[in-house]
Amino acid sequence: MQEIFYNYASAIIFLHILSAVVWVGGMIAIKFAVHPVLQGIEEPQVRLGKTLQIVGRLFNLVMPFVIISVICGVFMFKGFGYSGALIHTKEAIWTIMTLNYAYMYAKRRKAERFFAKGEIAQAKEMVKSLPTVLLPLNIFLGLLAILAGVLLRGI
Repeated sequence: MQEIFYNYASAIIFLHILSAVVWVGGMIAIKFAVHPVLQGIEEPQVRLGKTLQIVGRLFNLVMPFVIISVICGVFMFKGFGYSGALIHTKEAIWTIMTLNYAYMYAKRRKAERFFAKGEIAQAKEMVKSLPTVLLPLNIFLGLLAILAGVLLRGI
């Protein structure tokens, strides 16, 4: 694994950083640019439908980058021979983020099923914590993980 890392270190680091940018940047864009605009849609059913559609597209876009980030992170961990509290903290942060992402993904899918059956109140209830708790949590953790990565690289 170290040999692969040394032969492709620049590509692996690039993909790892790109994955963080897409994942964390996508969440920031949804929370601070898209979500406020969606709130301006007066018809609740239309607003919820558009929210489910937009969040679904983001989650599907992010999924391969989450996987790429994990794979590249393992190569970097082995390649650089990292050890110590900071690397384990970073691993824990990304793990929590991934679990939170999976939870949000499942909640959105369930909300979509309720929405398709016309059960709007249940769909709305299913996703109400996404913009207020779960997404901001992942944004905060993502920014901490990026900072930890910068500190690990000694920049």
